[in-house]
Amino acid sequence: MLRNLAGGERTVGQLAAPFAISLWAASKHVKALEAAGLVRRRVAGRQHFCSLSPAPLAAAHDWLGSYEQFWSGRLDVLERLLREEGAAPGREGDER
Repeated sequence: MLRNLAGGERTVGQLAAPFAISLWAASKHVKALEAAGLVRRRVAGRQHFCSLSPAPLAAAHDWLGSYEQFWSGRLDVLERLLREEGAAPGREGDER
């Protein structure tokens, strides 16, 4: 649903359409997204229009980015150690 909202405002029915869920289930999902601050809803008559609220996603992206740098560095060290271990004499035909 969030990916769909990235393309612009959608009704709850439009958000439900690609999924095998009822309108009620889609509305419940949208309420959870609203509670998380990821979606804003505007009501016009009987139509409920939803739009993406990107600020929380940007904050999550920034937070995850710091861990990405940490884990990329750690994995680079692991890769280097494994390459060194694999290149050590007597390791090529390791018998088990």
